[in-house]
Amino acid sequence: MRQWTSRQWLTAAAGTAAALAVLGVPAVLIPNGLFTREIDPAWWSYPVWAAASVLSGLLLATYVRTGPQDRAAADAPGPGRTGLGGTVLSWFAIGCPVCNKLVLLALGTSGALTWFAPLQPVLAVAGLLLLAFALRSRLRAQRSCGVGATA
Repeated sequence: MRQWTSRQWLTAAAGTAAALAVLGVPAVLIPNGLFTREIDPAWWSYPVWAAASVLSGLLLATYVRTGPQDRAAADAPGPGRTGLGGTVLSWFAIGCPVCNKLVLLALGTSGALTWFAPLQPVLAVAGLLLLAFALRSRLRAQRSCGVGATA
């Protein structure tokens, strides 16, 4: 990341801000009139939200092409799905357990509180690990691409 261009850092900052909004508004970590939350967020929801947003922004910046040598890194399979999975898991982790319609349909209100709420910290760790793995994979792919790669 030391060799990133200002364009990549700007993309990382914009991606982080977008992830903060996309994750924080529906989870009501950012108070708003669009969504309500029945149960207050856990203390760890805010650090997970911030870390997931930063990792998502940095991961997004790895997709910015700075030259023809980035083609192999941009076409590398896997990290895109892993990063998306990490973001989705993080969103489930920080959200209200009884406000999530999918969880309510699958488990009901009592199941959401009994089974899903205790699972949310595990989802948070898994989501952050997936995001970190995806970022690491993308950064390694960028570093390993040869300078003389053909377009």
